[in-house]
Amino acid sequence: MREGFELSQARPGAPAIMAVVNRTTDSFYESAATAEEAIAAVETATAEGASIVDIGGVRAGRGREISVREEIDRVCPVIEAVVQSHPQVLISVDTWRHEVAEAACAAGAGLLNDTWAGVDPELAHVAGRHGVGIVCSHTGGLSPRTDAHRNRYGLHSGDVVDATLAGVTKLAEAALRAGVAAEKIVIDPTPDFGKNTYQSLRLLRELERFSATDFPVLLAISRKDFIGEVIGDAAPAERLHGTIAATALAVAKGTAMIRTHDVRATADAIAVTLAIAGEAVPRHTVRGLR
Repeated sequence: MREGFELSQARPGAPAIMAVVNRTTDSFYESAATAEEAIAAVETATAEGASIVDIGGVRAGRGREISVREEIDRVCPVIEAVVQSHPQVLISVDTWRHEVAEAACAAGAGLLNDTWAGVDPELAHVAGRHGVGIVCSHTGGLSPRTDAHRNRYGLHSGDVVDATLAGVTKLAEAALRAGVAAEKIVIDPTPDFGKNTYQSLRLLRELERFSATDFPVLLAISRKDFIGEVIGDAAPAERLHGTIAATALAVAKGTAMIRTHDVRATADAIAVTLAIAGEAVPRHTVRGLR
């Protein structure tokens, strides 16, 4: 893996920001329809404080079928360009397919964001062979690009926390066996995926159980449906304030990485949360001193 931001730098008390860069045309909130737009989005995100950029070529939800070849063609030119223009940034690729992961690693990606919970077990072996990191997620057994519907957890049941923690731990152990270094394994409770709003909220309420493991926690909650439902049938464009509230809570509970569409707002939320907790100092303090 090339030099730049390392996963070990992301930890409780010093969380890293992972910027969402969707090289798609149909994502639920923001898309970069061309490679040029995606590269410009990376430029903006890094200027605003992102240390990681997560480049995806397929919408998470239902939509037109995207072939392996098309996904590779969407993400790899962007990865190659970012390697040249932003060598300090860790490049993540959001994919569940080992063929895409292989091409992305060859192009310069340093992290595989497997948002579909090991549906392709070969993905971890790709990470191991290339010496890159992997995100272990939990989807409750969903197939890629499907929506949760009447899952088995009770509305307020703590079973969802137990099952999610067991699921991501199992995938982390599989990644270790596949040759991924322990310090390059990240776990993601994955709110909304295979979970209803009550269950996603329960995960955030008990995030300490995840941050108490040996693995850094990634939280991907940016403008998600459960936030919209808490606010009251709010569309993605109306979910920023709710997302920032959840982000501050997640940082206080030991999350090591925040995946976001809104880097500047997230950076401000992290700065204030850490300053209140005494884990960081204010950047400019002259009020009342002059």
